Formats: sequence, structure tokens, C-alpha cells
Amino acid sequence: MAERETWTTDEFGSSHEGSIGVLLPDGTVPQPAFFSLSSGAGGQTTSQWSVYDGHLGLTPKAHALRAVCSCGWTGTEYPLDWEQIGDQDLRVAAGDLAEECETEWWDGHTSAVEKSAVAVPEDITDLLSLVAEKIEKLAQQSPLAAVRAARLLEVTAVRAGYWPAHDVRAKASPEEAAAALGLNEDDTLHLLARFGDWNPYG
Repeated sequence: MAERETWTTDEFGSSHEGSIGVLLPDGTVPQPAFFSLSSGAGGQTTSQWSVYDGHLGLTPKAHALRAVCSCGWTGTEYPLDWEQIGDQDLRVAAGDLAEECETEWWDGHTSAVEKSAVAVPEDITDLLSLVAEKIEKLAQQSPLAAVRAARLLEVTAVRAGYWPAHDVRAKASPEEAAAALGLNEDDTLHLLARFGDWNPYG
């Protein structure tokens, strides 16, 4: 059993990792649930929302679901109607609420993160989209050529980001850089170090 199902975007990655969170009746977040193996040797820990059904007293019963993000953002609380749920499997019975949480995270939170990040000129984003489309078309004719083109694009990106990364390091605080890039400070540090070719721990 996975620790929990999560969602990320290509650009923001683990800086904004979304999932469905659980609230108990007193408004607190339950501890991860532990399920021992049948052999008695060890077990698995999970925070997956669907295990909080109070079944056999192994986990507390969830009061509400909400979308949460690794950045600290939380979405709308959706109370669970246990009289209606009854003995149904929680994943099935509350599937619609779970989808509401996921949609709110994707459509609401990630859109807000994108808008709060520093703007990239439209001609640049259009050019990047055009290059991506051309590489996709090239892949239909020659996958190897497409891979090489993608590799050249990667090399170009690293070269182009070298001096800007050094300028950001010199002129912007970690907080300012993270906010402008839509990342947490640790991911920002590693991104700048990768482009600027320095040791992030140095």
C-alpha cells in the first residue's frame, strides 16, 4: 500500500505535491495508519484517505476530506455523510468528493501558483511550445533524432540558464527567488545550483 496517492505538475514538482487530506471531528489531522503484516513481522504505514473508515478500530473515522498541498495550502472541506455511506467501501462511497478535491487542487491551487510566479514573455512560451511540437513530429519519423533534439534542447537550456542563475543567487533572497519560481526554497536552491553549476550544499 502506498503512503498516499499524490499529484504533481511537471513545472512545480514536489514543491506543490497535492493529495487528499483527512480531518477528524475535532478538526485535527489523523496520524498515519499502521497495518501490520499477517506474518507479524513489520507492516506498512499509510495516510491514504480511504483507510480512515473506522473499520475494526484500526483507524479513526474521517469526518471530512479536503485537498492539501505540500506547500501548506488546504482546500474546501467536504464532510462525509456516514449514515449514507454505511458499510460501503469508503473509496467508492466518497469517490465523488475525492474527485472534487483533486479538481480543486488542479484547477484552483496550481492555477494560482502559476499566476503568482514571475511572468515569462509570451513569445518565449510560444517558441518553447513550437519546439516541443516539432520534436513530437520528428519522433514520428525518427525517434533517435527526436531524442537527440531533446538532448540539444536540454543542453541549450542549461547554457542559457547559467548566468541568470548566478544573477539570481547574487541579487535575490532565497524567499524572493522561491516565490518568483513557484517552488519551495530547497527546490529553488537545487534548480539554481544545477543551472549555475555549483554545489547546492557548498
